[in-house]
Amino acid sequence: MPFPQIADKYGSFFNVARQHQVIFYYVGYFSQHIVAAMSDAVKLQLEVAGVAGPTRRRLFSSFVEMAQNIIHYSADTLTAASTHSGELRHGSVCIRRESDGGFLLLCANPVEPEIADALRAKLETLRSMTLEEIKQAYRQTLREETPEGSKGAGMGLLTVARDAREPLEFDFDAADSDGGAPVFYLKAAI
Repeated sequence: MPFPQIADKYGSFFNVARQHQVIFYYVGYFSQHIVAAMSDAVKLQLEVAGVAGPTRRRLFSSFVEMAQNIIHYSADTLTAASTHSGELRHGSVCIRRESDGGFLLLCANPVEPEIADALRAKLETLRSMTLEEIKQAYRQTLREETPEGSKGAGMGLLTVARDAREPLEFDFDAADSDGGAPVFYLKAAI
């Protein structure tokens, strides 16, 4: 006996994913192990689909950087804020194919307000830079020490901006009235 309420309840999600040509979507807690497993799945899927090597590399490196940013900066965490290894933090990431053959990479996660301010400033600066300026900033950052307060080398957003075919787009949902963290959204066209 069929269970139509299941299709009624969840069918629209699958239909929207199909209409938007979603090839990968994950929402939940991110850890290094989960990112490694997702990376293997994404890499294989792109290879099997015959995506050209340079596009595959850019998409893959941007995907990993977005996932790492969720691990390092999401405000929704199962581990102590002082934890620097074995972090489990909540967010989502989506890869969809565009009708022109390109890809959109999207991620979302809650962030602390001070991190939202820093992200906004950094992303507005990146959006105003040319590709050559982004590449130059990338090379300069490689030579510098890790910025204070950074959990990475400061390369994540530079990598995504360098690999994108147009300026990065971003947005923030305001914090809710219960004092919840604002949600950060980032979109890269690869």
